[in-house]
Amino acid sequence: MASAALAHAMSDPSDPPLRPLPARVCALLETLAASPRLAAHLRAVHDTAWELVRALEPHYPSLHCDREAVLFGAATHDIGKSVHDAELSGPGSAHEQTGYELLRSQGVEEHLARFARTHAAWTAPGVTVDDLLVSMADKVWKGKRVIDLEELVIGHLTAASGQEPWEAFLVLDDIAGRIAAGADARLAFQARHALPAPPSDRPR
Repeated sequence: MASAALAHAMSDPSDPPLRPLPARVCALLETLAASPRLAAHLRAVHDTAWELVRALEPHYPSLHCDREAVLFGAATHDIGKSVHDAELSGPGSAHEQTGYELLRSQGVEEHLARFARTHAAWTAPGVTVDDLLVSMADKVWKGKRVIDLEELVIGHLTAASGQEPWEAFLVLDDIAGRIAAGADARLAFQARHALPAPPSDRPR
């Protein structure tokens, strides 16, 4: 059973209102004894991905996007930080491969586990629009706009719609701008949840 703090971060009513993490993801975080801070981060990025996909759908009905995969990917992209928890508050990429391996070891399918590896590698060969949307959610949730990442998303939008790049830019820029406007509240939500205890303070 999850601790009260972890359960609160994953699914309790929040300010700002954030959608609860999917039940399957909650079970994974409980199994891995993830910190409330990690759960809060994943919840904020999951909610951002939900908003991003919902806003794009009416403009780009022909976009080949696996909505459920994107949402699962956003909700688990940093799960490797349950092991490499120093990367919750500092730099590092060790969590990426570890997260993928953790998910696969817990029975998560390849097409869902991959986001743990691809969320920071949006120029890698074979990256899809689903990967790019998870990567974008992982930036926009905190108000960060990454031009080269958004240009790759625009490429997929134009291919799906026949729009000119500038038209797709205007659509994506408006959507991303509206989502980014809520960054301070999401950052405050994340900060209210505890980081893991330092190694010296953990039970032996």
